[in-house]
Amino acid sequence: MTLREIDRGAGRVVITGGCGFIGTNLAHRLARDGRPVWLLDNLSRPGVEENLDWLRATHEGDVHFQLGDVRDRAAVERAVAGAQAVFHFAAQVAVTTSVRRPVEDFEINALGTLNVLEALRAREEPPPLVFTSTNKVYGNLDGLELALAGDRYQPVDGFAAHGVGESIGLDFCSPYGCSKGCADQYVRDYARIYGLPAVVFRMSCIYGPHQWGTEDQGWVAHFARHVLDGRPITLYGDGRQVRDVLWVEDLVEAMLLAEEHAGQLAGQAFNIGGGPENAVCLLQVIDRLAALAGERPEVRFDDWRPGDQRYYVSDTRRFQAATGWRPRVGAEEGIERMLSWMSSERPPEPALAGAAPAAAGRQAS
Repeated sequence: MTLREIDRGAGRVVITGGCGFIGTNLAHRLARDGRPVWLLDNLSRPGVEENLDWLRATHEGDVHFQLGDVRDRAAVERAVAGAQAVFHFAAQVAVTTSVRRPVEDFEINALGTLNVLEALRAREEPPPLVFTSTNKVYGNLDGLELALAGDRYQPVDGFAAHGVGESIGLDFCSPYGCSKGCADQYVRDYARIYGLPAVVFRMSCIYGPHQWGTEDQGWVAHFARHVLDGRPITLYGDGRQVRDVLWVEDLVEAMLLAEEHAGQLAGQAFNIGGGPENAVCLLQVIDRLAALAGERPEVRFDDWRPGDQRYYVSDTRRFQAATGWRPRVGAEEGIERMLSWMSSERPPEPALAGAAPAAAGRQAS
C-alpha cells in the first residue's frame, strides 16, 4: 500500500506554515485526496488568514488549524503527535528582513527547524518529513562566469543546458542563507544520524494561486499585482537576473512524490524549480504581464540587494531520475494563470517591506 492509498483515518498530515502560499496549495490537494490536514501557523504574514478562511470553506471538517509558532517547542510537539507525514514550510523568508533582524531570522529558521526535528525524533517510528530549503544556500554563485545575452544573463559554460546542480559547493550568503542553510544541513544529518525519513528541497521561484507577493518574496505575484493596479515596479539591479519559475501545483506533485519515496530519498537534497525550459528574466516577466494586461507599468531601478544571484536555474535531473517528476505548466501559461487569479481575487495589499513582524508561520516560496 502506498502513502496515497492510506485511508483518511490513518493519521493527519501536518504542514507548518500551512496557511501560507505553498501550504495552502498543498493542503487543498491533500484534503481533496481525502487526507486529513493539520495546519500549524502563527498567522503573522499578511494574507494568510484569507488562505485559512478559504481552506475551511472549501474543505469543511477536513482541514484543522492550530495557532502556534515553530519557536515554541511544545506547540510543535502537539502538532506532530500522531502525524502520518510532516511538511515543514514555516520560515522567515526575506533576505532583507534577515539583514535587519538576524537573531530573529536564526531563531525561526534554524531553531524552529530543530524543534520540528526533535519532535519527530521522539516518535517511535518517525513519519516522512519534507523540508523546504532555498537556492540561497549556494550563495551568490560568484564562480559562475556570466555574459549578457540580449535581455538576460547566461552562463558561458555548460550550466545553461541543465542549470545549477546539487554538486556545486554550498556558500551561505546573508543571514537568511545562513539560517536556511543551517536548517538544511540539520535535516540531512538527522536523516543520517537518527534515521528520519527526511528530504530537502532547495527551491527556486515558486508562484501561483494564494500567493501574496511582496518586493522581498513572491516576486511574480508582486509584479502581477502592480501591473493590474498600474503602479510602478522597482527592480533591484538591472532586471536581467534569470530565475527558473515553477507553478505551485507542479511543486505540490513533487512534494507528494518526495513523501511517497522518503525512505529511499532520506538525507538527500534536491534542487527543485522549473528548470532551463522555464527560465525567465525579470524584464521578460514584466513584458509578458504587460502584454496580457494591455498596459505596461513604469519600471524603476535601484541598487542590487545582498545575496541576489544574477543567474539561478535549477538542475532538477536528480529528482526526475529518482521519481519521474517533471514540471507540466510552462512559464508563459503559468504567468497568464497568475495574472488571471490575481485579477479575480484582488488580494489585500501586503505590508511594506520591514513593517510587519517576522513570521515564524510563513513558508518559503
